[in-house]
Amino acid sequence: MEKGIMNISSAIKNYYSYMNQIVTMPDFFLDRILMLESQNGFFQSMVNKIRVGGGSIRGIPTVDRKGGNAANIAYSIANLGGRVAFFTVGDRIAKSVIENTFQKFGENVEVMIAEGQQGKTTSMELYENAEGDPRVNVMLSDVGDNADFGKGRINTHNHINILNRADAVIVANWASNLKGTELMKFAFESSPKALHFVDPADFQLRKEEFVEILAVLSNQIDVLSINENECNTLGSSLGLGTLLPWQSYTRQEIKDAALKLSKKTGISIDIHTKLGSAWSNGKDSEIVPAIRSEIKTLTGAGDVWDAADIIAYLSGLDPIDRLTFANAASSLYIRNQFAESPTLEEVGELLDRINM
Repeated sequence: MEKGIMNISSAIKNYYSYMNQIVTMPDFFLDRILMLESQNGFFQSMVNKIRVGGGSIRGIPTVDRKGGNAANIAYSIANLGGRVAFFTVGDRIAKSVIENTFQKFGENVEVMIAEGQQGKTTSMELYENAEGDPRVNVMLSDVGDNADFGKGRINTHNHINILNRADAVIVANWASNLKGTELMKFAFESSPKALHFVDPADFQLRKEEFVEILAVLSNQIDVLSINENECNTLGSSLGLGTLLPWQSYTRQEIKDAALKLSKKTGISIDIHTKLGSAWSNGKDSEIVPAIRSEIKTLTGAGDVWDAADIIAYLSGLDPIDRLTFANAASSLYIRNQFAESPTLEEVGELLDRINM
């Protein structure tokens, strides 16, 4: 095994020997994934059915599974061997699914579910056309009470004790949560020793509001994690224009985008894309190429990346090793037909095989 890989694995295992919980919140969804072919073929099938008054489009591979950014991050952290607390909202069906999902991790996972309605998503994974373009996913969501997840759902004595001891606090899917800003303020103020990590999800419809809260909370947010779409939304909102043109950007442009956004916001920026991932603290910037993989699943890949990224931060890895570790974890996920996130051993084995 290469020295660098041994150092990555050793650093993470050493961190696990003394770690406190990593807290994720707030969203849990029941996901239905439709594995489609090209958008043109799918849309034409829809049009054909509409023209004859409706009917069934058969033969579409479909899977049901747990979802939600915070839920997926929590699961991925646990699968990598970390300790996690997951704060969410849901009904008895959600509670049953969550308990069945996390029970194999035993005491490494603590789940606290506020009474309410979980989200529901239908995700369509498809190619833009039939000529082998990159596969994309489009999600249709009923966010349920994830849209109303404020401090009132996490202000019990137990919640606050967990936050106060946490190594990291992740607030995910701000875009779906109308009380997301309130939640961030309360969660971060209640966790003064923690790494504060935000993955906002697609905030296009609330972009002006998001830019405003970044300015207000820049001294409380340690890391902002975004994909290429969110990078462009943020860049445009900050007056930087489209930083990563669709399907025509380079790795250098990803690196430059991270630097520009970090300088503008005063927050460390992580960008994960199909070409690679980048980091900047406003002064320095790094880029690590993605690991090429056969894509078998997409929905949730960014969450797996976030989970590995957070563990690597807390383990004290330098930016190159951290991005390499996160890229490897997400690569293993997208090539897994069962959408199962990897273990620490599996990530180490992949890095060993490709000599990274």
